Amino acid sequence: MVPTRFGADRDWSERASRPLRLLAGAGARPTAAEISALEAGLNRRDEPAAALIRAVRETPGLTVRDLHRTVAAGPSDDVPEPFRTFFSAVLDRPAWVDDDLLERGAEACRAFGMDAGLVLAYGSLLGGYRTGAALEPLVRTGRLTGGETLRRIRETSLWWRAVTAPGGLVPDGAGFRTTLHVRVMHALVNARLEADPSWDHAGRGLPINQYDQASTLGVFSTSFLLHLRLLGVRVSRADARAVMHLWCYVGWLLGVDDAWLPHTERRGRRLLYHFLSYDPPPDGNSVALARALITMTDEVTHGWRRVYERERALSVSTWLLGRAAMRDLGLRSRPPWYGLARITANLLISQGLGRLPGGRGMLLARGERQARAQFARWGTPLPESEPGHHDSPPATTPRHRDSPPATTPRHRDGTPATTPGQRGSTPGSTAGRRDGRMTA
Repeated sequence: MVPTRFGADRDWSERASRPLRLLAGAGARPTAAEISALEAGLNRRDEPAAALIRAVRETPGLTVRDLHRTVAAGPSDDVPEPFRTFFSAVLDRPAWVDDDLLERGAEACRAFGMDAGLVLAYGSLLGGYRTGAALEPLVRTGRLTGGETLRRIRETSLWWRAVTAPGGLVPDGAGFRTTLHVRVMHALVNARLEADPSWDHAGRGLPINQYDQASTLGVFSTSFLLHLRLLGVRVSRADARAVMHLWCYVGWLLGVDDAWLPHTERRGRRLLYHFLSYDPPPDGNSVALARALITMTDEVTHGWRRVYERERALSVSTWLLGRAAMRDLGLRSRPPWYGLARITANLLISQGLGRLPGGRGMLLARGERQARAQFARWGTPLPESEPGHHDSPPATTPRHRDSPPATTPRHRDGTPATTPGQRGSTPGSTAGRRDGRMTA
């Protein structure tokens, strides 16, 4: 049965998704087979992670606490079943994964600096709230409302830093381990809500489903790049390709179906158009979550700074999403002074100095300073040395599916790190997805 949320208001969804259709180019509209896949995706879960949850619950002596501890620690030779099966699957990387592209994509994300954070919060996350598609699990778990909003944003920002750190996605890297932990937490939430008699299966499908996980992946890839350009950030073709590659691998680690991994920007835009063009319109959850995001710094700011942070958030959101989206979210539009200020700064720094010899290093150092300043303003200063920010290349690499078995990967101290291996949103949440600039 197709959940009733699918295509619930086609007039609204076609208006909202029109900019993406234009950006996707000719042939963007979904075929009958693609529409059927979208419909089915609402009732499909991440089966490997769901199997791990079931097995832990059914295995005597294992608890959910063991699940948290073992997955957070990462692959190891001495983990019991069913963890061995799960780790074996995620260590068997697809043949398309390119370590050089992963490193370049991660470096590009770090070089984007504070603009990356602005885009993820007020372009991708807030833009995702424009549709009520995937918001109910967030509201039920209380993860992105009230005082929880800033904490969730901090957690997701730390995960993003771990994923984009040098060496962050090797098996003993913080980004790799944290991504797997996020995946399992999504499966736990899905299992709990799926068993809840009050969950509206007929209307919403599965709580955390493949459709929403795949569209959530667009936050960190396709719409991320679109919105960066709207702030005047220079995104070269090589960097764009590498960023898409990075997030395709992260999406694969999170359990997104291979068929919905956006390996190119063109493919990503087409997929995002498909999702948004069949999403339902905003609901009460959309308005509540949007307001919570705009006011998330209220608990750590006072006086003029609190007013400035709110106005800055409204201004850049208006620039990135457009006035129609702001109306949908119950937010007041503001003149785009902050978006224009970022364009002016990026014309000098990103488009200008960033092209000079040594410019990349300057952008990376600047981005790190900006991140530390932001976390300090949030009241949680970053440590001087963070896990996952490796200064040396990894000693081992997970093997591809079509490669012969490799030797067991090792930690930097020589101890075994993994077993030989085999196989939304969002990092920390399943909302915060999709579109490019939404205009009236």
